[in-house]
Amino acid sequence: MSQRDQNPVIVIGGGIAGLATALRLWPLPVVLIAAAPLGRDAATALAQGGIAAALGRDDAPRLHADDAIAAAAGLGDPDVTRRIADAGPAAIAWLLEQGIDFDLASDGSEIALGLEAAHSRRRIVHAGGDRTGRRVIDGLIKAVRATPSIAVLEGRVLDLARTEHGRVAGVVYMPANRRPSDAVLLRGRGVVLATGGIGGLYAHTTNPVKATGTGVALAARAGAVLRDLEFVQFHPTAIAIGRDPMPLATEALRGEGAILVNARGERFMETIAGAELAPRDIVASAVFRQITAGEDVFLDTRPALGQAVHTRFPGFSALCASGGLDPASQPIPIRPAAHYHMGGVKVGASGQTTVPGLWACGEVASTGLHGANRLASNSLLEAVVQSASIAEDIKSRTFLEAACLPPSPGLSSPGQAHASLRRQMDRDVGVVRDAAGLQRAARDFWFEVNANPARGADTALVALLIAISAERRHESRGAHQRADHPRLSTTPRHTEITLTEALDSARELAESRTLAMEAVA
Repeated sequence: MSQRDQNPVIVIGGGIAGLATALRLWPLPVVLIAAAPLGRDAATALAQGGIAAALGRDDAPRLHADDAIAAAAGLGDPDVTRRIADAGPAAIAWLLEQGIDFDLASDGSEIALGLEAAHSRRRIVHAGGDRTGRRVIDGLIKAVRATPSIAVLEGRVLDLARTEHGRVAGVVYMPANRRPSDAVLLRGRGVVLATGGIGGLYAHTTNPVKATGTGVALAARAGAVLRDLEFVQFHPTAIAIGRDPMPLATEALRGEGAILVNARGERFMETIAGAELAPRDIVASAVFRQITAGEDVFLDTRPALGQAVHTRFPGFSALCASGGLDPASQPIPIRPAAHYHMGGVKVGASGQTTVPGLWACGEVASTGLHGANRLASNSLLEAVVQSASIAEDIKSRTFLEAACLPPSPGLSSPGQAHASLRRQMDRDVGVVRDAAGLQRAARDFWFEVNANPARGADTALVALLIAISAERRHESRGAHQRADHPRLSTTPRHTEITLTEALDSARELAESRTLAMEAVA
């Protein structure tokens, strides 16, 4: 390896996507930057459902791919989907090599497989019952700490450093508990965004509240193309016990027979195709309609699981107990909550973005797998599979060292979204949307971005990008439901946008509103 090749790859993010990418890049030197100590504030640790992979005797990767394409509501990329489904068994084998133990069938002969919504076969691999995410991330953290080629830094990335030709060649990094003025430039042979999702922009979310789209903002400011940002998946069964983020009632409960009822005991999913195991967008919309009609909604595990819920789903049981509830004796109050971002930074087959030197992995990326509606338990699979593709691509490239341009002025640390923005995202860019709400949100977020042009406005910037993308899609498809455009368009299409285009659109909306108000006055 040449001296120039000793420049590290910089990976931003301490969840499954970042950890897996750092491990896959061995023997290249890696600097892994996490906003908090490894394992804390990562959405992976909250994942209960598991990892989808075609391991069963009655299953095959093509069946897995068919299910994912059907759930994606016309926007899943068939080639990408088949490639990732094909790699599913190997991904599980790799995780086993990292020391992660998955739950076994009762006879101990093979990995136990669960069923989740919209899957035609039992193919959900679990660890610790419904504690899969925690077990996986703990195992990967242990592997990272045992890998000498990986250096872990705690802190935040305030900007991507680029050369005069626009290639990303480093980051502006602020160590933990320091001020933006203490930020330093870290050079690298490439940067991988593995920063997670945007759920923290919503008042009701299952994500860590600091998951506010940092990677989307970084990529947008670097000029990257963003795709399908309007597709935010709302998990239909977040546990409504007043916590932020909301604890999750895993979909596997419905896979084992749990039902949804309103306060009158009506099983309102019974007449819908697939019932409680319909795709998530359908279940979330049905629950939301009940709530907007004034009904409380509950997940009832009693008929299917009874007392066994405590041993079969210990994580869920403990979450209920923390709110003074017992799922073995009472139904559990639930509501939809922002859970997963199907859209993100547009990437190619090897995870490369439209900006040279920049890759994206995991929830921050738009690979083409999820389309308009993610198939349950495909997210952790995607992160593991894509980490291998990204590492292979980076290893194959020749690194040419070049000087970075000075960082942009006025940097400030991105943080948690404020309460009023989160409420507005729930109201105007939530489960069901319309033009009036989306335009109002875009205008309000545009004014906020311009009132505070420093990077502290990144939460408003990401919210604006999502609102503009949703306003542009005049149909209801998958997780994007428009009350004023309830039908599906005849031609599936992606929404692609850049930061400049989004800001121009929001400014036009703001100016047209101002002119209209002046005319009325």
